[in-house]
Amino acid sequence: MTTGRRADAPTPSPTETAACRLLDLLAADSPAEDLALEPARSRADGAAAAEVARIEETTETALTVRRVLDQYRRREAELVALFDTAGDLARLRDLDAVLRAIVRRARTLLGADVAYLTLNDPVAQDTFMRVTEGSVSAAFQQLRLGMGEGLGGLVAQTARPYASTDYHADRRYRHTGTIDDGVSEEGLRGILGVPLRLGAEVIGVLFAADRSPREFTPDAIALLGSLADHAAVAIDSARRLGETRTALARLESATARARAHGEALHQASDAHDRLSKLVLRGAGSDEVAAEIAALLGGGVALHDTDGSELARVGTDPVAPSPADLDASRTGGRAVRSGDVWTCAVLAGAEPLGSIVLTGRADLPEADRRLFERAALVTAMLLLIRRSVAETEDRVRGELLDDLLAGPGSSAHRDDGSLTLRARRLGLDLARPHAVAVLDCAPALRTRLAAENARTARRLGGLAGTRHGAAVLLVPCDDPGTLARGLAADLGRTLGAPVTVGAAGPGTAPAHHAALHAEAVRCLTALHSLGRTGSGADVADLGFVGVLLGDRADIGPYVDRVLGPVLAYDAERGTELVRTLSAYHEHGSSLSRAKDALHVHVNTVVQRLDRVARLLGPDWNSPDSALEIHLALRLHRLSHGSPGH
Repeated sequence: MTTGRRADAPTPSPTETAACRLLDLLAADSPAEDLALEPARSRADGAAAAEVARIEETTETALTVRRVLDQYRRREAELVALFDTAGDLARLRDLDAVLRAIVRRARTLLGADVAYLTLNDPVAQDTFMRVTEGSVSAAFQQLRLGMGEGLGGLVAQTARPYASTDYHADRRYRHTGTIDDGVSEEGLRGILGVPLRLGAEVIGVLFAADRSPREFTPDAIALLGSLADHAAVAIDSARRLGETRTALARLESATARARAHGEALHQASDAHDRLSKLVLRGAGSDEVAAEIAALLGGGVALHDTDGSELARVGTDPVAPSPADLDASRTGGRAVRSGDVWTCAVLAGAEPLGSIVLTGRADLPEADRRLFERAALVTAMLLLIRRSVAETEDRVRGELLDDLLAGPGSSAHRDDGSLTLRARRLGLDLARPHAVAVLDCAPALRTRLAAENARTARRLGGLAGTRHGAAVLLVPCDDPGTLARGLAADLGRTLGAPVTVGAAGPGTAPAHHAALHAEAVRCLTALHSLGRTGSGADVADLGFVGVLLGDRADIGPYVDRVLGPVLAYDAERGTELVRTLSAYHEHGSSLSRAKDALHVHVNTVVQRLDRVARLLGPDWNSPDSALEIHLALRLHRLSHGSPGH
């Protein structure tokens, strides 16, 4: 700073001149070296020793001012940098970006060769390298430091800053081979580490390091500590923001799922209402199956408990898999096999049937629940049907009881009333009917009664129980075939032997009581003969059936046993029947038979050969011989022939 001087002004002293020059240098922001030259310049100008001493004091004061200004300027720059850092960190949202920005700013502010940051691992109880800036060593970048190991481990453990002018020569730290090797490979000497703290918790360490020895000043330590404080808050904010984002994402996902679930429930409820209204207004299985198929976009088949098909829409015949059906009953959910879904139809724990869905390889949860709701509605349909069937079965059972009560009962005082009641149930008693009596193990008789009722509905007849046994009255002109078919079919359904005795046909209400009695005797005979699990009528039992029967059916029995022989004699005038009778009456002796017939023994042999060709090669077996002998006697008695 140069000032003008009046002509009459006194000449300034060397000290004043030097002070003015020092002020000019400070104002020009000259370096400290320029200020330090002022005493030498005054001596060169010839200033006295006392003046030079005062100039040296003034220069020292100017240098002190210079140092203070430098400190303020540096502090201002550091504060600006910290504010800039805080602003930068506040704008960051990604944790990795936050950590990289912290390390980069630390390296810049301290003018360090390398800056890096480690984070504590509470599970492993150590601290690991998270981000580096300026590092060239892969081994250094992958270091993990145990608590108390090395400078960084000590900072993480004690939550205090530590600085080392030359790390390898510093014995204050617990050196390990792994850490020392990593630091050596990176070439670091001077290292400063400060803790990243959140309250009392240390979450990591922030470092600045040089590849040459360095004495870190308190200002540098304070600056890195301030940055570490900002960094800890930023890390915590980034973590919390990440957690918040995750929570929001989960909340959005849960909201979407809840919304989808609500929509699915609404759709399922609407579908349930539609199906329920169908059932309540009296729709049949076909209509319900069609509605289910339309709702789910596939083929549907409904089945009864025995696997019989009740309805089918949009699919080929398909039976429910026993394994899938059992799994559905146990778990209460629809079960998938390929593109076929099976759901048990249950009333509580009681199986009522099943529903099968085809053509849907994938069934989302909403559709699956809709399918399961359809099974509930189907259960309601089947329960209503069963209730109606049980009522109808009760009415049919009462009619059957009256028909089997016999002509002497009050129910048979008016056959016309029985005929009218039967006609209302769709039965024409003028048609030939057969009566079957069914038996099985006592534990299965309830199931047998239910299956018997189902069979009666299928065949258009009546079913009930009488004296503890299941009874069936159905239109039929071949009771033997009926009995055998019932024994086979119901035995398979129950998985146990079912024995059936049948009688018929009868064409009037007055006949049915007698048919029932005969069927009971036939059933008893089957058990007595060891034929439990089979079915037969009296004709199938041969002479036993003749003995059991109480109707005039001797002629049909004789025709069944001897018909071909009788016809042969009638056409040709031969005596095969007379020869056969003599043969049996004389103990199957050829010689005694030829004497009784007054013919040659060869004639007897020839006639019996003809009988064998007519009746079959086993005509003379014990069972057949007994049948033939009885038929011959009945034939002789029915024709009034004399005995032998």
